Amino acid sequence: MSVRLKLTLSYAGFIMVVGVLLFAAVCVFYLWFLPDGFISTDGSFWIDRSALLRAFVPFVTVVMAFLLTFGLLGGWLLAGWMLTPLTRITAATRMAANGSLSHRIRLPGRGDEFRELADVFDTMLARLEAHVSEQQRFAANASHELRTPLAITQTLLEVARNDRDRDADELVDRLHAVNTRAIDLTEALLLLSRADQRSFSREQVDLSLLAEEATETLLPLAEKYGVTLETSGDLTPTIGSHALLLQLTMNLVHNAIVHNLPERGTAWVTTRAYPNSVVLTVENTGEKLTSQLVSTLVEPFQRGTERVRTHHAGVGLGLAIVNSITQAHAGTLAVTARAAGGLCVTVQLPTEP
Repeated sequence: MSVRLKLTLSYAGFIMVVGVLLFAAVCVFYLWFLPDGFISTDGSFWIDRSALLRAFVPFVTVVMAFLLTFGLLGGWLLAGWMLTPLTRITAATRMAANGSLSHRIRLPGRGDEFRELADVFDTMLARLEAHVSEQQRFAANASHELRTPLAITQTLLEVARNDRDRDADELVDRLHAVNTRAIDLTEALLLLSRADQRSFSREQVDLSLLAEEATETLLPLAEKYGVTLETSGDLTPTIGSHALLLQLTMNLVHNAIVHNLPERGTAWVTTRAYPNSVVLTVENTGEKLTSQLVSTLVEPFQRGTERVRTHHAGVGLGLAIVNSITQAHAGTLAVTARAAGGLCVTVQLPTEP
């Protein structure tokens, strides 16, 4: 049976029970309080209880039939009216199951349980639509980025096959560079997928120690680019994945080094602890960036033409990975352009999971 039919039978059954109880009370009154065969002193009237009951039974039958009809008809209409919001929710769910995620219920009326359910469902659809769009865009970008080194490799091999006198060492060097870039891109995609799925164990982590480890590891790279690294801050304990948070810090420091001034650049790595959160901030000098460009840097494969260098273009996933790791740890990421030039990236993470 449908929910509407069940509600209808429930309403009708409740009305019938109330009617039976009411008429039972009347019958008890007749049988208990009215004396049988009572005749008034002047003989003007007399009471025959059995005759009253015989006359009362047909009337009760008619009234009960009316109550049953009224209960079924009224219950059917009332159940339909009550279940109208559920019908709209069901229709929206069916459309979403068929692939249409742009439809919204937008249920009007007061904030009852159905309205709350519809609002939650609309929010879920909006997030699901945004997630699917992001995944589709990411898949398209990833396919394009992976196709490029494969196409270059194929071209180099075809040229080498057609030109037997070509220098083999040059070909090996170029193939090695292209293959290295493809490996870096694949590893970055796997790391990004791992962060998005949040499939990692959590432990006690100190961001200040990670910052020191990242700066020590990347110090030779900073010396190569002529960038001065400055690290300071407090103990910043949090809960999360040591490997992912270290990768987050490494990406930020690496970006601060390679996207800096050609010479005499500086990068500052600081950590701060607050009652309910810890903050990691990485700033660097560099060219002045527009707000439009900064807003796109966390998107996958969005390098920004002003930040791409010929000697290190990257794979365009550095800040995208940082953003995904931050979200996987229930944190927030803020990327702003410095007035004097360069970038300031702030990662705020909760102290408790």
